[in-house]
Amino acid sequence: MGDAFIYDAVRLPRGRVRRSGGTLAELPPYELLGQLLSALSERGCPAESVDDMVIGVSTAVGEQGGDIARAAALWAGWPDSVPGGVVSRLCCSGLDAVEAGAARVAAGYVDIVVAGGVESMSRVPMLSDRPAIALDNDLGERTGFVTIGVSADLTAAAYGITRPELDAYAVQSHRRSVAAEVSGAVIPARKGGTVVLDADEGARGDASVAAFAELPALFGEDPSWERVARRLPDAPRPVAGLHTIATAPQLADGASAVLIGNAAAERTLGRKPLAAIVGTAQTAVRSPLLTAPVTAARVALGRAGITAGDLDVVEVNESFAVTPLVLTRELNLDPARVNQSGGAVAVGHPLGATGGILIAQALDALTRCDGEHALVTIPAALGLGSAVVLRRLS
Repeated sequence: MGDAFIYDAVRLPRGRVRRSGGTLAELPPYELLGQLLSALSERGCPAESVDDMVIGVSTAVGEQGGDIARAAALWAGWPDSVPGGVVSRLCCSGLDAVEAGAARVAAGYVDIVVAGGVESMSRVPMLSDRPAIALDNDLGERTGFVTIGVSADLTAAAYGITRPELDAYAVQSHRRSVAAEVSGAVIPARKGGTVVLDADEGARGDASVAAFAELPALFGEDPSWERVARRLPDAPRPVAGLHTIATAPQLADGASAVLIGNAAAERTLGRKPLAAIVGTAQTAVRSPLLTAPVTAARVALGRAGITAGDLDVVEVNESFAVTPLVLTRELNLDPARVNQSGGAVAVGHPLGATGGILIAQALDALTRCDGEHALVTIPAALGLGSAVVLRRLS
């Protein structure tokens, strides 16, 4: 097995979904991704050198169906010789795509791959694919399926994390997002040549614990709790629910693209790699717990040959505020190193795009702190989790 290196990582700004303003809603998902492919070309990637594309899409239906990777490459004017395909692992899709692309490079099957993801939640809402696991009551009863929001509340209750702690974390996410600098990895989104969005939307400088405390709980009356009681009869249940719209990930549109190659790609691309991918993991835990990012992180760190204490940067998707709080506690992390630029409860989680977005943010954060190692991890519904460990090279 060889090495897999990251030579570039770009993303669009995260835009609020249509009902919240929908800045990117007029752009079809193939164009969201296609604009990033054009940007990679402009930044020095010869499109004809790309051996394959692996793109994550959580809801691969409608405008996001039919192999959107290939559609985006054709929209961007890339050579007909560049193939592409899609992977779908719910919220982990984008990170799964990066891992799959890196594995193909490390195995020696290809030299250069573009991986990442795209999701237009304005145009293709969650559950548009009508998944049986969520809608078939017989399957739901057999498997104990619950909504991910119920999983978040259950996990917070199991760890003794209170509503005020969740609200305080969300306020921190907003403040860090407001203070974050827009990096060179963020490619302004354009419509007809005009820039329509050049920074993430959604972060509020006036966010406060007092204001968030007034919001109603989202999942306290969810019928999924009946399945929790049958599957985990001793599980704690918050009487009134814990998470609110403020501590849930905001819906968003976005896209990301990561340029991955082997050592020989340095000559083709005419640049040195930014980082090496040194550990990856896909794991699962007993649903409905939302702790798979912890298990994925531990496996990926072990494969990288380092410990949590070696990490300079941690990017964990804020799939509800409980996720970073549990990861920080379980791995004994320095909170100052976790989600330094805020996260999804403030600026949104465009599902399939998020893995590549967090990769780009981790690379930026490593550069700012002159650090060496970063962890990126994401949970998903059904007890899934994904993680990648990066080692900065330049």
